[in-house]
Formats: sequence, structure tokens, C-alpha cells
Amino acid sequence: MSRRCELTGVGVMSGNNVSHSKRRTRRKFRPNLCNVTLASDVLSQSFKFRITAAALRSVDHNGGLDGFLNKCKDENMSENALKIKKAIRKKQKEETAAA
Repeated sequence: MSRRCELTGVGVMSGNNVSHSKRRTRRKFRPNLCNVTLASDVLSQSFKFRITAAALRSVDHNGGLDGFLNKCKDENMSENALKIKKAIRKKQKEETAAA
């Protein structure tokens, strides 16, 4: 299992620990990944994701999973998230065509 956010694509970054004497040693900055279950209002279904805490706040800010996926770019998302995004858009088109 990779250390990468499924919705935003944030991964491990590298940098330096800098001591008081300015001595530098390599280190890793790991993302704060959380296992969460998010519900889609359009599909009436829940999905499990491994996302960062920042992405979880963004999902809440954008009005839930459906709103976040509609605004998010495709290039950073996992295959699972892209399938869900495609299903949501398809369902929304069906609902607008029926109305």
C-alpha cells in the first residue's frame, strides 16, 4: 500500500533535518493519511478511501464527496476515485435528462 492520498495525490516528500549547528541530515515528510468512509449523495452509496486529513477538510468544505470530485482534477486521483467520479457524473446527467 503506497503512502499516497487517493483524492489529491499527495505523497511522501523529502527534505533535511537541520540541527542547531546547521548540520543537515536527510528525512522524509509523510502525509497524514486517514482511512475514511465517504458517502455519495447522488449514488446513495458509501466508499472507503485512504486520504490525507487536509483532503478530508476539503471534502467537507466542498459539500461532500460529490462536490469535491466534480471540482478535483483527474490527473492526481487514483483509479478507484476516477471510477466513482465517472459514475457520479453519469448519474447526474441521467437525472438532468429525466427532469
